Amino acid sequence: MTKVLVPYDFSEQANNALNFATNISSKFDHVEIMVLHVVEVPSSSGMGTMGGGEVMPEMESQMFFIELMDRRKEQFKELENKHAGSKYGFSTKIVLGNAFQNISSAIIDEDPDLVIMGSKGSDGIEEVLIGSNTEKVVRTSHCPVMTIKANTNPEKIKKIVFANDFREGQDELAKRIKNLQEWFDADLYLVVINTPGSFETTRESAARIKYFVNKYEIKHAVAEIYNSDSEESGIVEFAEDIDADLIAMATHGRTGLVHLFTGSIAEDVVNHAKRPVWTFKVK
Repeated sequence: MTKVLVPYDFSEQANNALNFATNISSKFDHVEIMVLHVVEVPSSSGMGTMGGGEVMPEMESQMFFIELMDRRKEQFKELENKHAGSKYGFSTKIVLGNAFQNISSAIIDEDPDLVIMGSKGSDGIEEVLIGSNTEKVVRTSHCPVMTIKANTNPEKIKKIVFANDFREGQDELAKRIKNLQEWFDADLYLVVINTPGSFETTRESAARIKYFVNKYEIKHAVAEIYNSDSEESGIVEFAEDIDADLIAMATHGRTGLVHLFTGSIAEDVVNHAKRPVWTFKVK
């Protein structure tokens, strides 16, 4: 059984994520898809759905909340009927509260094998100060997260970029990358991004990639060293240059002040890449 969690807010991006989730059922024998919708509890200051917000009088917001809940229940019933009889299992859940907190709780409680989320990315001041629920989930989830921005057919994922430093101590990550490659029957592009602030010779980078390939018996792989101003821009640029179908990478899940000052390469890539991004938090 493969359990997939899809946070869903009825947006175009969420529909793309759900379509991807149902389509990957062809890759597995048994798939259980759980669709989660979070409705924020109304207050006199405002309320919203899956992270949105709107200011309105308290009585009006409460009425809006009741109507919204009824509508969401109807929409989810329609969604369940639409997917009834499919070869994959399909269930829905509506919860109240903070979007990110409830998604995080669902990941812990349901223990899915994969989270698939839609994202439209962000730039400028929104990216710096707020970020998105998707970025926060990428940073904290203990299971892999697949971020989808456009309607994507899993059958057409044949080029996977795996950006890494290929140093020691990555047994679990290597295992998951091999599984990912096997799922899609894809070629794997192992790339080290060389930057001015973290420069090393091609020989050093190539040697580590070769060791990684031999140690973990990676098949159908291409080794690449790519020069760029930063790691995140280099990953996005390299994926664009080879017209990759998916980017795969690890995140260290830093939070708090450390994250504020150092940022996250994985989150930046999720934000700016146009293609799907698979991430896995490592210790």
